Amino acid sequence: MSKKTDCVAFEKLFFSKTYDFLEIYLPKQACRSRHTIKQYKTGLSCFYDYVSDVRMLSPLSFTFIHCTYKFLLEYRQYLGEDQRNAASTINCRLAAIRSYLEYVSDGDASIIPVYLVAERVPSAPVPKVRRPVIEAADLAAFLDSPAHTWKGNRDRFILILLYDTAIRVEELVSIRLGDIVSGSSASSILIHGKGRKERCIVLSDKASEHLNAYISVYHDAIPDPNCPLIYTVIHGEIHPMSVRNVERILHKYGQAAKATNPNIPDSVHPHMMRRTRACGLYQDGVPMEQVAALLGHSHIETTRTHYAEPSKKQMQESMKKGTEREPDKKEWLGNTDEIKKKFGLL
Repeated sequence: MSKKTDCVAFEKLFFSKTYDFLEIYLPKQACRSRHTIKQYKTGLSCFYDYVSDVRMLSPLSFTFIHCTYKFLLEYRQYLGEDQRNAASTINCRLAAIRSYLEYVSDGDASIIPVYLVAERVPSAPVPKVRRPVIEAADLAAFLDSPAHTWKGNRDRFILILLYDTAIRVEELVSIRLGDIVSGSSASSILIHGKGRKERCIVLSDKASEHLNAYISVYHDAIPDPNCPLIYTVIHGEIHPMSVRNVERILHKYGQAAKATNPNIPDSVHPHMMRRTRACGLYQDGVPMEQVAALLGHSHIETTRTHYAEPSKKQMQESMKKGTEREPDKKEWLGNTDEIKKKFGLL
């Protein structure tokens, strides 16, 4: 009987389901990426430390019902004022708690009120910052900045592929030769995206030409479908190129191109290529659904929020609309008495 009582007591503890959530549900059932799992684990660990070290409560007595609206508000305030975390970090910590409570409440209806309380805790406001892109006038100079050497041609292909496909850098380094389908016209690549979601991207004619030329030089032997498309050779063995190395390549050529094109951002990185491509497609009138499909977004609102930025030309054309109905006569130029009369003050 006492064993049953202990089991029930354990099920009421707030952290009683964290192992199942992190080790079983997220990776095996929800198929979340390692990056997402790591974020949630960090977020729940931070909350554990707050409960035990700051509030001096034993995790063996802290239950779901102790996780009140006031408690979470104070935790949010602690993250900002005491820990000096950025707004985005605070929101990540809260998101981990919300996702965990959503998971627990799906299996235990008594936890639903706790989950709804966590949903009501306001997120920290994140200022809207306009992320830089490489403008169309500077793009060609940047993409052609590598020298026409063996290594330079490889680097140029990396720049072009990142821009043409708008893929993430992690997706780039995970491409294998077996993921490439070369057709009579344009080639296509099977991309292994976040959350184990796959999508097929068709390359432009020019990018297809660069791809074929790259493969003929860098994969001249009988192609192994498991061989990474972009690779480095370490101690005579082929390895996928690291994300850090790709970042270094983009930064290097960004600095080189900036010498002749000063409007290029100070620090060029892989995600800037993704943003440049997505914003350019939107500004060229490509439907938002197609842009979202290219980027691998499940929700079109994600694409709209982060990449639907109108160009200066679009803004100017929008402001011109309707101006023909504005009066040309400057009615408000006159003496003070005339102006007062118009306002009915005389």
